[in-house]
Amino acid sequence: MFEKVTDINILKKNIETSELALVYFGQPNCSVCHGLKPQIDTKLAEYKEEIRFFEVNTLEVPEVAGEFSVMTVPVVLLFVDGREYLRQARFVPVQNLYDQVKKTVEGLKESKTV
Repeated sequence: MFEKVTDINILKKNIETSELALVYFGQPNCSVCHGLKPQIDTKLAEYKEEIRFFEVNTLEVPEVAGEFSVMTVPVVLLFVDGREYLRQARFVPVQNLYDQVKKTVEGLKESKTV
């Protein structure tokens, strides 16, 4: 579900051109990251049609730290129309993340039907 991104310019372009984009920042040596990503994958799978999912290894793309103010990992950012809408870092409560994503997706669907 997650597209791996190794170039900050590609990441920025994908965020700008997606109505909804969720970016997961992690590192291979992060035990919290190893536990969190599969949970997010499972919990948010129902939104794979509405949201573009990206994964960035901050060791491979260190410039993301400054560009997106990522000072720890894991960090999950949700972008709506290219703008940061939601940020959760370090110990991310997956149910809370799911609830916020669901509310955002439903709000966008509702605004299109009005």
